[in-house]
Amino acid sequence: MAPGRIGRGGRDRESGPDDRGGVERPARCAVAPPAPIMGRVDQLRTRTVYQNAWMTVREDLVAMPDGTAGVYGVVDKPDFALVIPRGDNGVWLVEQYRYAIGRRAWEFPQGSWAGGARGDQLSLAVAELREETGLSAKEVAFLGHLFGAYGFCSQGFDVFVATGLVPGAPARERTEQDMVQRFVTDRELRSMIQSGQVVDAASIAAYTLLLLREPS
Repeated sequence: MAPGRIGRGGRDRESGPDDRGGVERPARCAVAPPAPIMGRVDQLRTRTVYQNAWMTVREDLVAMPDGTAGVYGVVDKPDFALVIPRGDNGVWLVEQYRYAIGRRAWEFPQGSWAGGARGDQLSLAVAELREETGLSAKEVAFLGHLFGAYGFCSQGFDVFVATGLVPGAPARERTEQDMVQRFVTDRELRSMIQSGQVVDAASIAAYTLLLLREPS
């Protein structure tokens, strides 16, 4: 039956009372949603709002795909490396106080080059592993590249898994003076994620990449 046609019983079958309870049903909308306007968002001009040794905050005037103007606030930070120290049926975590959220939290070792140092991401992952945990690895494999907050931040991160671990002494930075480390089983880690002891999105996403790589 065509929309709006009067059927048996003399009422509109599309917008009349429901057969089962007399509840009025809304008529179907025949208007299609607008088609998305595909294309780039182009930067017209930019200005630096704030800058320090670790980040730059900029405000960009942009042209949207339909030609209208818009504004984006963007935080630029260098990419970091995150490494999962993989042992038998578990992983090593580190815990430290995270000032921005005002609490301690568990996470995987991670960081970016400091003091103007430069290098490849694999070397950075190896350095962060040794610095934060004292562990060295016989093998370090790349798992993937992710973004943590691309709605406002350009920073990405590379995820690695380290195996064949050999213990050693950490060489932590001054800002990591309160850091502790702990080995947890996979079951314990999942429980820590569910209970809110692990709230670092990068660590949880990295663990997902690890589970996708390993046979179930």
